[in-house]
Amino acid sequence: MNPSEIIGQAMAEGVILVLSPTGTIKATGDQPVVDKWLPMIRDNKTGILCELQREYRRAKVLALLEGKRFALFVDDDKTDPVIAAVGIRDLATFELAIPKHSYDGMVLLELIEKHYGEKHANS
Repeated sequence: MNPSEIIGQAMAEGVILVLSPTGTIKATGDQPVVDKWLPMIRDNKTGILCELQREYRRAKVLALLEGKRFALFVDDDKTDPVIAAVGIRDLATFELAIPKHSYDGMVLLELIEKHYGEKHANS
């Protein structure tokens, strides 16, 4: 199973996996069921953390998109690469991994707006 499937299967059995405030995995639910899933969670910790972080960034960018046409969320612009979650209202959410030396959030938003605007002006 891939990390997304593990999260989904665990949820189907009542185990909720979320990011803790310290950036680790927190598993809650009926303790015997949680205990059953713990070995699988430990064996796939890195992938599950990546998936939970991706979902966290997606939720953040969707919240920022409220009332806006475009939104950008970066959890930490000091990492290399910088992971940028982008939202375009009624179209898409996606992530970009941008080398730190090339990252500029304002330029990124301007490029998205320019490309999106040109594409929809010709429709």
